[in-house]
Parts: sequence; structure tokens; C-alpha cells
Amino acid sequence: QVQLVESGGDLVQPGGSLRLSCAVSESLFSINIMNWYRQAPGKQREWVALITSGGSITYADSVKGRFTISRDNAKNTVYLQMNTLKPDDTAVYYCHAAKGATRTWGKGTLVTVSS
Repeated sequence: QVQLVESGGDLVQPGGSLRLSCAVSESLFSINIMNWYRQAPGKQREWVALITSGGSITYADSVKGRFTISRDNAKNTVYLQMNTLKPDDTAVYYCHAAKGATRTWGKGTLVTVSS
């Protein structure tokens, strides 16, 4: 089964940047879709961005123009570059893999945007 480990979460000031990483236990080419989700305190988990095995990318409207999803196939790692961060971006960020009918979640990494 695919294993996912997120890292990179931190406390950052509004307007700042962070890069999250998701280390994947197998080749990214074997995974149909890699997603980033987030869950803010007291709110439902929401989808943020995705990248397919073919390289197609889509973003939620709330992060479009500020966040960039990418991948390093040699390192089996997916990234989420987050710029111009806002307090509303405060959340636990989760990596998610869709491989065939299997869905796998990481344990998450906390991003706090505050002055």
C-alpha cells in the first residue's frame, strides 16, 4: 500500500511563503492522481490542488495564483509551494494518493499563518 509522509509545515507571517513536501513510498508514475487537501480548525477538509500522472494540474479557486503543485519523479515527492499566505490558509495540510480504486492519506502537516 502507498505510504505518504508530509513535511514542511510551520508558523509563517501573512504574506510569507512555505513549501510543503509529500514523500511517496513508490513511483509517482504508478499513482493516477496526487492531491493536496487542507482542514482548518472547526471546518471540513477541503481540496486544494491535484497533479495527475500525466502532469495535468488543477487548483481550487481559493489558492489559484498563489499555490503551485509540482513533483520530482526521481525523488518520488510531490510539493506544494505556497506564496502570499493569508491567515485563512491556516490548516493541517494533507497529501492524498488515488491509485486505481485505492485512496491513501498522509497524517498531515500543520501550517499556521499569523503575525
